[in-house]
Amino acid sequence: MPMMVNFIAFQIGWFSSVIGAANQMPWLGPVVLLFVLAIHLGITSRPTSELLLVIACGVVGIVFDSLLVAFDWVSYPSGQFSEILAPYWIVTMWMLFGTTLNVSMGWLKGRPALAAVFGAIGGPASYIAGQKLGGIILVDYMAAMIALAIGWAVFMPLLLALAEKLDVAPSETAAQEVHSS
Repeated sequence: MPMMVNFIAFQIGWFSSVIGAANQMPWLGPVVLLFVLAIHLGITSRPTSELLLVIACGVVGIVFDSLLVAFDWVSYPSGQFSEILAPYWIVTMWMLFGTTLNVSMGWLKGRPALAAVFGAIGGPASYIAGQKLGGIILVDYMAAMIALAIGWAVFMPLLLALAEKLDVAPSETAAQEVHSS
């Protein structure tokens, strides 16, 4: 997927998720994710690797955002199956984020310090924007900002490293297997 198309697809998914949640339509973001993911996986030369990356991002997202909810630092107006779990729409937003790691965020691969700074600033900024649009409530603003900055400073370089590890073309994988035999 071309970098600009990937970036725009993420933005459409992000706004659909947040605005949908704010307006009691939490299903909107996940529907957009399915559409974007189908296109993304259809275009990439490594659909299995990309799907694994997207799933890994979803797992990180449900754990991290559920911790934010459990500590009562963040709450959501809609889309939660349980009051102790992150809403499904934000988990799918994390999955949508996974589609950017080898494309529009790919320039950060191999630059862990820069990725950490980018995450420490961009992660909290995204949640602040989400609150302004009504999709999230930062219940304990300072605690949420600290947790988000630390979390995203850690997750951004780690997820990019995972993306880099999984970003191996099928021919490269076959060559590696032949040489290791």
